[in-house]
Amino acid sequence: MTDRPNATFVPAAKPTAALLRGAALALLGTLVLAISAKVEVPFYPVPMTLQTLAVLTLGALLGARLAAATVVLYLAEGLAGLPVFAGAVAGPAYLVGPTGGYLVGFLIAAALVGGLAERGWTRGWPLALAAMTLGHLVIFAAGFAWLAPMLGAGKAWAVGVAPFYAATAAKTLLAAALALAARRFAPRGSVG
Repeated sequence: MTDRPNATFVPAAKPTAALLRGAALALLGTLVLAISAKVEVPFYPVPMTLQTLAVLTLGALLGARLAAATVVLYLAEGLAGLPVFAGAVAGPAYLVGPTGGYLVGFLIAAALVGGLAERGWTRGWPLALAAMTLGHLVIFAAGFAWLAPMLGAGKAWAVGVAPFYAATAAKTLLAAALALAARRFAPRGSVG
């Protein structure tokens, strides 16, 4: 345990209430991720969606463990065949396809940004922007590392990273703004 206050949107609660609240927030988070996947600009082989914005914002609001659990639940829903991913496909083939590395990056980034939020990185613009930038870097590093063996490093960069610069900058700013704004509306004591 630590003496620092909870710096996420999730207030402290009794164990049973906390478990129920966490489950409800995780399910709501998977819905947000599924909807963000459907807001899509079709690029090949990796579409541009609002998922990175959703992942980073969920990390900032839910904290490391709950945000990671939410992404794991989202991936499990897609693995089970629910239409939660970009496009109309789901199942194991989607997870090992070109976007598989980005999906793994979502999990790592959600935990990273959540951990940084718990340490107070969403209390002001400079650190909030840094946290969201780090989250995006993790997602793109995982996606690039996954694509490079399939396509070669040059093509993986050209189709899996380079087309997303402007949108990523905008989503980084928006995720930081959402995390900072959430602090204003969070229940008293839930956001450090």
